[in-house]
Amino acid sequence: MKILLINPPRSPENKILEYAPADARQFIHKKLIGPPIGLLTVAAAVKDFDVTVIDLKGEYDLHPDAPGLNNLVLSYLKEHKPDIVGVTFIASEFYYGIEIFREAKKFNPDILTVAGGLHVTVCPEDFTDQAVDVLCPGHSAGIFRELVIAKEKGLPLENVAGIILNTKNGHRHSSLPTPIWDPAGKDFIMPDRSHLKKWLSTYKVGNDPSPVTYIFTSLGCPFECSFCSIWPQHNKKYYIRDIESIVDELKSLDDYNVVRFADANTIVDIRFIHSLFDRIREEGIKKTYIMDIRPDTAVKHPDLIEKLAKAGLKVVICGFESFREAELKKYNKKSSATNIEDSIEIFHRNGIMLRGNYIVPNDYTENDFRALADYAGSHKVVYAGYTILTPMPGTVLYNEVKDQIIDHDLTKYNFFNCVLKTKLPIEKFYESVGSLWKIKLGRDVI
Repeated sequence: MKILLINPPRSPENKILEYAPADARQFIHKKLIGPPIGLLTVAAAVKDFDVTVIDLKGEYDLHPDAPGLNNLVLSYLKEHKPDIVGVTFIASEFYYGIEIFREAKKFNPDILTVAGGLHVTVCPEDFTDQAVDVLCPGHSAGIFRELVIAKEKGLPLENVAGIILNTKNGHRHSSLPTPIWDPAGKDFIMPDRSHLKKWLSTYKVGNDPSPVTYIFTSLGCPFECSFCSIWPQHNKKYYIRDIESIVDELKSLDDYNVVRFADANTIVDIRFIHSLFDRIREEGIKKTYIMDIRPDTAVKHPDLIEKLAKAGLKVVICGFESFREAELKKYNKKSSATNIEDSIEIFHRNGIMLRGNYIVPNDYTENDFRALADYAGSHKVVYAGYTILTPMPGTVLYNEVKDQIIDHDLTKYNFFNCVLKTKLPIEKFYESVGSLWKIKLGRDVI
């Protein structure tokens, strides 16, 4: 049984970059960096089969002049002649994933096409194209394995628990209930990173010569921000991995000196993080770490931030979101803007490079942009990021404003495009967001 798992290309849609002033463009995100850990976990679950992982993001990063998507996918299909093609989906890459499946079916109609990932989990109703055979929602590495075994043995797929079959008559759920699966605990599967050797050089952040990889210490999130799809994906549940499992994974990362914790919030259980980094110190593990940490967490636990900095924490991504209490309340952020200044001081005091991220709502006026610019200019961070409030499918925000959405092109659902009506002329709105990326304090670029 030959299996081809494909990570689709990233969406190129970025109106902030397109309209930004020339001197701001160097600071604006061009891409999100990192290996497809989900696919690597699925690959590990079926490692006793003939499985290949293709990272098309890495492929296009490595070879920007590579053939178009259809031709590139066709070349891999001809090379590997798979029985099963699996694709992982997020909203902005939805159309690319469907195109991959169409190319697979054109190459060989007998190929079983399997969709997984976040968008499958929160929006299964979008997957009606006849090029899609099976949906595997949730953390489904174990389910995928059962699907592969059923395919190999010629057994009825509807008897595979936890899947959704896409038929000409609509979706048909498996006849068996979804099995209880604990991806952070007893059912954790170590991702097989050996599949990524070809693209290793593309997983780099900034000027660091070492590639970065993702690991997670937890799944889900106990907070319920209205714009976030992570907690809906996990039905409001929060799972923590076993410390020894994390330590074992860190010890296996010989190719990676930089580790990006892929948790929604790395620090939730304070005792757990203390214990984890005690074990990291005991094992003599030396890595550079990148984490997402809330500003209120830093303010409440400055001793922990100091400890993490000494252990190798060099970069923190901090969701400031807004400088206005009313906006934070609207986002159900459950954190106060008063924490921002104190958290900046704590991170900087410990030599941590801080990226403070702000969300820009669609209804901002010129006065709002001036107010945000003044605030960000007086709260200096090493990096500042400004993205657009986007009603991502599957979120509370989406349900609140879905009747106001004017652009349903999913390639634009990546936080760099506005899909709601703006108060300012749209070109002026994008130019104003882009200009924020070069905010200066005196003459120092933030």
